[in-house]
Amino acid sequence: MSAEEPGAPVNEYFDQWYADMIASPERDAIIGRAMGLPPEMRDGGALSWAGVAELVAELRLPAGGLVLDIACGRGGYGIEVARRAGTRLIGVDFSAVAVERARVNGARQLPAGRSEFRVGTLVASGLPAAAADGLMCVDAVQFAEPPIAALLEFRRLLAPGGRLAVTCWEAVDPSDDGVPARIRAVNLRRDLPGAGFVDVEVHEKPAWRQAERTLWEEAVAADGSDPAVRSLQEEGRRSLETFDSLRRVFATATAPG
Repeated sequence: MSAEEPGAPVNEYFDQWYADMIASPERDAIIGRAMGLPPEMRDGGALSWAGVAELVAELRLPAGGLVLDIACGRGGYGIEVARRAGTRLIGVDFSAVAVERARVNGARQLPAGRSEFRVGTLVASGLPAAAADGLMCVDAVQFAEPPIAALLEFRRLLAPGGRLAVTCWEAVDPSDDGVPARIRAVNLRRDLPGAGFVDVEVHEKPAWRQAERTLWEEAVAADGSDPAVRSLQEEGRRSLETFDSLRRVFATATAPG
């Protein structure tokens, strides 16, 4: 969820991370309060409820179309976007534990046949080319090595005219060694055109970042009696140490016709 989760062994780390979350309503409650998420969408992360609305607006999805949620985690954000837009949803994540939870959430929150979740990666989704009307990637593009490899996969997946929405972090100073290398590698204003996108817009989101600070401060102050809350506290401590060295960004782009 944060910019600074461990990198190796990544799949084992995230499988355990998601397994701990499923057993921890306390962790989801902390996130829900800070991000303003309603009780029915506790499987969220560091994107606020207001941010979800911006995501839906910028994706411009046609009713009945297809939206892809790459690195979908437990599916919460993609499910909400598909619900609001009246679209079909395919979510992809490399954690089988997260994908199984997402399937349960999708079956509960969307009409039958409107959601599908599968195991795949940022750079190898396993989906056909030019299949989607829109694609979202929330706070995960930095885990591709390099990030432009994920953007190239996103471009392959979008039909002509399809919209892309990416949320993530970038370094205020890319030469700052205190910022994780994977974040210093992210430059969406440079790489989205390089991946073949047009109509590229990259906006800094200070209000999103402030909500994130609230999340980390509340997490650090919480009772760390279960593993998921302890993990959230560790994320919070790491994130607060370098907080002013990162900026929150929201990028949108279009696949050319």
